[in-house]
Amino acid sequence: MKLWGGRFETGASDVFERFSGSLHFDKKLIDADCRGSQAFAQALERVGILSAAECTALFEAFEQIHVDAVQPEFFEGATDEDVHTLVIRKLRERVGALADKIHTGRSRNEQVSLDIRLWLREQIDTILHRLIGVMSALIPMARRYPDAVVPGYTHVRRAQAVLWPHYLLAYFEMFARDRQRFLETRARVNVLPLGSGALAGSGFPFDREAMARDLGFDSISRNSMDVAADRDFALDFLYAASVCMLHLSRLSEDWILYSSEEFGWLELGDGVTSGSSLMPQKKNPDSLELIRGKSGRVFGDLTSLLVTMKGLPMTYNRDMQEDKEPLFDAAAQLDASLEMLQVVIDSTRLNAAKPAAAAEESWVVATDLAEALARAGTPFHSAHQLVGRLVLESVNQGKKPSDWSAAELAAFAPEFTADMAKLLDPTEGMKTRALAGGTAPAAVAKAIDEAEARLQSWKR
Repeated sequence: MKLWGGRFETGASDVFERFSGSLHFDKKLIDADCRGSQAFAQALERVGILSAAECTALFEAFEQIHVDAVQPEFFEGATDEDVHTLVIRKLRERVGALADKIHTGRSRNEQVSLDIRLWLREQIDTILHRLIGVMSALIPMARRYPDAVVPGYTHVRRAQAVLWPHYLLAYFEMFARDRQRFLETRARVNVLPLGSGALAGSGFPFDREAMARDLGFDSISRNSMDVAADRDFALDFLYAASVCMLHLSRLSEDWILYSSEEFGWLELGDGVTSGSSLMPQKKNPDSLELIRGKSGRVFGDLTSLLVTMKGLPMTYNRDMQEDKEPLFDAAAQLDASLEMLQVVIDSTRLNAAKPAAAAEESWVVATDLAEALARAGTPFHSAHQLVGRLVLESVNQGKKPSDWSAAELAAFAPEFTADMAKLLDPTEGMKTRALAGGTAPAAVAKAIDEAEARLQSWKR
């Protein structure tokens, strides 16, 4: 049975039925649809449309539908237009003609918006939990290698030495921002649309604030036309999901490289890698490659809804049915990727000697030397030129920093004092970067403690 049809002389064509049907994907919303309808039944009782007994009967019927829907056979053979029509049909099977009262004063436009918001709110809570899991995995890894030195890169060229925990905390901060974005998104999702009608508001004196309290919403929508046309909250979620997937993809790219034979820094666990059907020696970082690949898929979900919404006139248009599959897909891919990354982090080990050797043999100490010269009175531009010449001379002679003695440095240029020779060791230059946010050991140790304290407060 349709929720509409009186104005039509004939029914929809079979082609249109197939083309416009959405039950195959929007059945994910059935729990939200039942919860929203339970709250609406209570609202109908408050305005006298339903008796207390009728409200109780409907409430219990929706609860039973919610329970039954977990069984696979619940949806077998269903030809309903969408999940809302299916729920009404199932409701009528349980309470008869009373089911026809549940839609009094309610538009499917606001019902869809409500269902998506209820569903999305739960997805965000799950993702927030996953983010905490990933950040919680980074902290023990940072503590496991407190003194590990690695080259930091710009332009995929060795730039300056940093501590491995400092590198991990960079991703911690990215994920912390993701957490904040999802919290902000959740606040915009958590706005009640019920009572807005199709676009002009309801003709019944519903207590919208009471409905909001019943469903755990922070506030009610302010304009009925806006809420009928609004999918900003869905775009907010897809943007937050895309940025988070971007961060996951960047970490994945790093670790794919760092675990390769050319780097040899990381050893990924057997449980998150796979082999080759032809080459027996292979240990492929498939888990990370899939995360990296799924990022493009989520970006596509954001683009899909942006393009869908960009030319729509006010207010609701059926195009907006196309919001759900991108949302469902993005949430699923992000959830799975965060879960996967936590397992990867937990099972990965750092071969600290490899990156330390890479730092030692390269000129990641060049900036440390230039800054030491500047602190001693040499103008920084001159210091930069002088160290650049030292690096060029070393390259021409095949010398690494540790091959230079204090006497040789002084002979190369009198501006180099004996105490500057210690800066040829990457671990020494790091000690000068003690400002908050820097890679000095004391600063990093404090940053780890602060990160862990933030985590604990978020968990509480």
